[in-house]
Amino acid sequence: MRYPKTHKEETRKKLLANARAIAKKGGFDTTGVDELMAAIGLTGGAFYGHFPTKEALFGELVNEEIANSIEMLAGDENSPPDHAAQLLRSYLSSKHAMHPETGCVLPTLGPEIARAGPAVKASAEQGLKRLQNSWSGRIGDPDAAWALIAQCVGALLLSRCVESERMRKEILASSRRFIDQTHALDASPQRRGNRVN
Repeated sequence: MRYPKTHKEETRKKLLANARAIAKKGGFDTTGVDELMAAIGLTGGAFYGHFPTKEALFGELVNEEIANSIEMLAGDENSPPDHAAQLLRSYLSSKHAMHPETGCVLPTLGPEIARAGPAVKASAEQGLKRLQNSWSGRIGDPDAAWALIAQCVGALLLSRCVESERMRKEILASSRRFIDQTHALDASPQRRGNRVN
């Protein structure tokens, strides 16, 4: 059977999309090639027509997901200044906490990225630096930008570690209040100078 010219590229995109959801829900290291390929209706052997190794798939997945995480946490260069508060409310929400498969890669696959090879870690580092630069430009403080990112990622991770919805909501709401209290989202220079550190 002959496939259309676009078949290989479409299959690769499907593989990445399914690998993303499976890995963020259950972990990448624990998911085998056969399981990844079965999710798109193919055998494990077909995997190597798309990626030379499972690590290569992970590298591409991390690269794409870091870009998605940047958009979730900082928007893009066209985002209005007041959009930041809305982004953080969405990031620090129960919906995001309850659906890791569609959310930020950092709380879900961060430990696996930390154990990955240099290429994967370098890709993550570049993305994190872009994220930090975006927040630093918004709040005028590079250290506070790192702290804000760490607060968000950590809060989301902690909210996923608890069983009760009440505790999950408490963790997320406390983090939103803390960020508000430190004036991290206030773009005015007067308020920046008065920020509680």
